[in-house]
Amino acid sequence: MSLRIRNMEESDLEAARPLMKQLGYDLEPAEIRRRFLSVMAADNHALLVGEREGRLVGLIHVYARPALDKPPEAIVQALVVASGGRRGGIGKAMMASAESWAHAHGFHSVALASQIARDGAHAFYKALGYQIVATSHLLRKEIQR
Repeated sequence: MSLRIRNMEESDLEAARPLMKQLGYDLEPAEIRRRFLSVMAADNHALLVGEREGRLVGLIHVYARPALDKPPEAIVQALVVASGGRRGGIGKAMMASAESWAHAHGFHSVALASQIARDGAHAFYKALGYQIVATSHLLRKEIQR
């Protein structure tokens, strides 16, 4: 069974919802559409899906991050592989596609954040050559509109 990695399309949103739920984000159809359109309208972002036998089995979001305090690099914002397809090379192929995107956009590194409790994910990324270079807390404040 070959894996096809391609740009995500709006018609993929319903199939992407269960993947996002596995990642911890149970999004209503209107919300996932709103987020998809927002990402697609942003410069230097890519949403890619992995497809096998006509089914979505993976999703990755990568984007360019210019910064003063860090080297300019590509950031993997999200990666998810369908639970039934894990340990089958899908994640590795999806990450390779993000690295290819980064290289094509002139970046020399790819970075990502992973929740501290996701030991399996950390082992996966380390096996691909990623190293933990920092730990931090994510702080958020809800603002009134």
